[in-house]
Amino acid sequence: MRDVAADSPPVVVDAMGGDHGPAEIVRGVVQARREHGVPVVLAGRAGVVRAELARLGAVGEIDVAHADDVVPMTERGAGAVRMARSSLAVGLGLVRDGAGAAFVSAGSTGAVAACAVDRLGTAPAVLRPALAVALPTTAGGATVLIDAGATVDPTPEMLAQFALLGASYARLVLGVADPRVGLLSIGAEPGKGNRLTRRAEILLRGLPLRFHGPVEGGDVLTGVADVIVTDGFTGNVVLKNVEGTVRATLALLATEVGDGVGSSGVGTGASARDAAGAEALRRVAGRYDPETHGGAALLGLTGTVVVAHGSSRARTIARACVVARDLARGEVVARLGDRPAVRPAR
Repeated sequence: MRDVAADSPPVVVDAMGGDHGPAEIVRGVVQARREHGVPVVLAGRAGVVRAELARLGAVGEIDVAHADDVVPMTERGAGAVRMARSSLAVGLGLVRDGAGAAFVSAGSTGAVAACAVDRLGTAPAVLRPALAVALPTTAGGATVLIDAGATVDPTPEMLAQFALLGASYARLVLGVADPRVGLLSIGAEPGKGNRLTRRAEILLRGLPLRFHGPVEGGDVLTGVADVIVTDGFTGNVVLKNVEGTVRATLALLATEVGDGVGSSGVGTGASARDAAGAEALRRVAGRYDPETHGGAALLGLTGTVVVAHGSSRARTIARACVVARDLARGEVVARLGDRPAVRPAR
């Protein structure tokens, strides 16, 4: 186990969130602590959480902040804000009060976003937060997809702010000096799309950023833009489609490779090549696995929040803790700076 700096603020983790909490959440937190040296505090029902820690021999190794309530995965937001003693509220409260460096949850995205806005507040001039996730591209770099699910019904002004947040994130986290920003639409020609994208395009062309213009769904992974802006509904569909397509391709290829194996169990030359291709594809697929990127950063707040996939297992949670720790260490939220207010289009 790596040494953990005694004065390093902990990452606070929602122990009760996600489809597999608290067992997988606690297991992932223990991995983060032991394998990556991340100081962590678990927020949740103390008795339940400590029982899971006991199974892993980690009692006394990780602190627990007791929370009476659990926000269900079906909660979209407003109800979660009213649950003042939930694991979300308690955990975010620790970050707000300076007792935690960052917050991680695999709970309902809408609930996490609503509670984060309520407990931490948005940064100056920011209307709504947005989830940013970096997707590997065929060009060899990465593209920041924003919003990936936090605000499903934004205004054009919100999309314009997402563009500013995403561009700042690309500079600070990906090291892109002058990020190209694309607006996801149904065509690359100017003025195409629905009312939301058409009005947002007008605003984006007037902002102090390098606006590439509208981009299509097929451009998301090509590297044509360093940042791709969209609403949270569409962005989440895009993200889940990418993950699902990768899984489906692997499954189909596995079937093809299996069909090429003889009755003796020894593959022909062709099937051996297929197997090698399948292994290469698995390595590529791993770049899009939630276990690799851990989670999405919720931008536009006054504190660091990382939202992990609802189906996260231990490895994904461990990775999310590392991402949250690194974002907090780099003071990314503070360095995003003041975003200019975007005036409504007339």
